[in-house]
Amino acid sequence: MCLGIPGQVVRVLEGNAGMLALVDVLGAQRPVNLGMLEDMAVEPGQWVLIHMGFVVERVDEAVAEKAMTALEMMGRARDG
Repeated sequence: MCLGIPGQVVRVLEGNAGMLALVDVLGAQRPVNLGMLEDMAVEPGQWVLIHMGFVVERVDEAVAEKAMTALEMMGRARDG
């Protein structure tokens, strides 16, 4: 199991064969690669787990919240 950072999809970016999406992580938006997802399909508003710049899994909001709580327990506060 890897450490996954939860983020919410803002939009799929143009070009790059549809393999990049803009994802919001705690208010910071960054591009991530969808190549590790079997079908690479994501939609705005969906939650994903990110590891080293790659989306590794689509999750629901409850799972994303649990992941963020786990990160906080390891010492990474949301309001930093």
